[in-house]
Amino acid sequence: MTDILLPSVLIVEDEESIRDILVELFDVAGVVVESAGTLDAAKATLASRGFDLIVTDIRLGGRRDGGLQVMAAAGFLSPEATVIALTAYPDDDNRCASLRLGATHFLEKPVSLETLAELASRAGVPSAMTPVPVGMVGAR
Repeated sequence: MTDILLPSVLIVEDEESIRDILVELFDVAGVVVESAGTLDAAKATLASRGFDLIVTDIRLGGRRDGGLQVMAAAGFLSPEATVIALTAYPDDDNRCASLRLGATHFLEKPVSLETLAELASRAGVPSAMTPVPVGMVGAR
């Protein structure tokens, strides 16, 4: 029997309601979704496995650079991941730092779920808003 590598997503967001919505967006058959609400939890989760898509808030638990630290860790632990940085406080310093640390996209909150689903789809990760590739249904 051949092991099927399922697309994997890590959601890093300290606001529980936003985190839950993002998890729900990617919680579809054929996708492994994990989430973290703190920088420490995100680092531990990143160390446990590789991810295809990482969606992280820039400010975590009041830390201006929490999401930047997530991106730095992801650069070593999931270097091939598509990284989407989210922030309610966009500024050029955070944008430049995010891109320097490997963010593929830097988006200002609020972000539409359609936008996130489209960016994930481009990275090969299905969501509740995009079709699941043939052969992956029931693979979970």
